[in-house]
Amino acid sequence: MAHTPDAPEAVIELQDIRKSYFMGRQELEVLKGITLAIRRNEYVALMGPSGSGKSTLMNILGCLDSPTAGTYVLNGHDVSTMADNDLAEIRNQEIGFVFQQFNLLPRLTALENVALPLVYAGLPRKRRTEMAMEVLRKVDLTARSHHRPNELSGGQCQRVAIARALVNNPSIILADEPTGNLDSKTSHEIMELFNHIHAEGNSVVLVTHEEDISRFARRVIRLRDGVLESDRLNTETPVPASA
Repeated sequence: MAHTPDAPEAVIELQDIRKSYFMGRQELEVLKGITLAIRRNEYVALMGPSGSGKSTLMNILGCLDSPTAGTYVLNGHDVSTMADNDLAEIRNQEIGFVFQQFNLLPRLTALENVALPLVYAGLPRKRRTEMAMEVLRKVDLTARSHHRPNELSGGQCQRVAIARALVNNPSIILADEPTGNLDSKTSHEIMELFNHIHAEGNSVVLVTHEEDISRFARRVIRLRDGVLESDRLNTETPVPASA
């Protein structure tokens, strides 16, 4: 079931997105016209083999890169042609990132890592602490709030990263291979946490190459050779973490 760019309540609208890189005079076209919409409270897995354009599309979705051509509207903002400074501001306001490597600052506590986006947003310290503790509660880590990353397990570090992604109440959570550094049991626990986050009304885009992880999403979009290969709703039931 394909979704068109004029779908109601769209938080992401891509129209004919193209991305090329130039090596001297040679043009390498990585994305060859991607058109899709992601609606509020959708849970989408973005998949594709190496070289499919999946990482390039993720960077554009995350406002880490700009398309060569086409239109990208994120929560009502046309970000296609924004300058870097404006893109940085939109990233902090609209997107919560979760990365495979966690990307936590080692000298900061879990609480301080979670509060970091609020520092950039200019919130006062007391409010930052309150908001950070609230999302740490959501990921069941209040008891570890004053521990540094080297005092936490891999699963706990990823929970801190998820809390940091949630703290600004972004329009979309963008998770790039979020279980790539975790064992199987912890991976399923983290994916069940994403299920809860989605159930609370968040829009989630999960970038993964693992079929068992993609089954947690409600919609699976596959890329191949820079174009959409398929876009379907997921009818499979994810395996519970206790299995």
